[in-house]
Amino acid sequence: MEPDHIIESIKRTARELFRQNGYHKTSVNTLAKKANIAKATVYKYFDSKEMILHAILMDYLRASLQDILKTTKYEDDMASFLGFTILRVSRLTYTVCNELIGWEFIRESANAQEYLKTLSEDLEFLLLSTFIQNEKINEAISEEKLTFLIKSSKSIVFSFAFTAVSDADVRKNFISFQKEILPYLVQATVQ
Repeated sequence: MEPDHIIESIKRTARELFRQNGYHKTSVNTLAKKANIAKATVYKYFDSKEMILHAILMDYLRASLQDILKTTKYEDDMASFLGFTILRVSRLTYTVCNELIGWEFIRESANAQEYLKTLSEDLEFLLLSTFIQNEKINEAISEEKLTFLIKSSKSIVFSFAFTAVSDADVRKNFISFQKEILPYLVQATVQ
């Protein structure tokens, strides 16, 4: 079997098992058995279960970001477009992490915190490269300013995971971010 097919099979099986049993209750042994491959084959393509999850999340975030960019109209109002896009991607990232991993685990696990750092860096790269590839955004805003907006927004949103005690706190933090912080970040970016 081709390596691409094996990788897709591992990710497809992992998505199914993570949804059914949860990330923490799914072992690499179970995943390999369900995918009809050897456990060593899983490790040939992925260093850890976290990296399988990471590949799944990045595929999902990449597709979602493309969908957001296609469906969001900005009709010459770059500030509104950027603010809306950053907010949607931030919520999406938080929701995906909350549903698949659980913030309690991330707060308590050194491995999960290392993974969160990797996710954060890859999300930053994904957003920046996607925005730069968008002709209208690239013409209107410098890479330096886009980097500022993305890094600042990402840092604030990821801090929610470590400071919020409840879902109500998270909602309050997102409302505060949307109304009190993001408009200033966007203004600094588009000026």
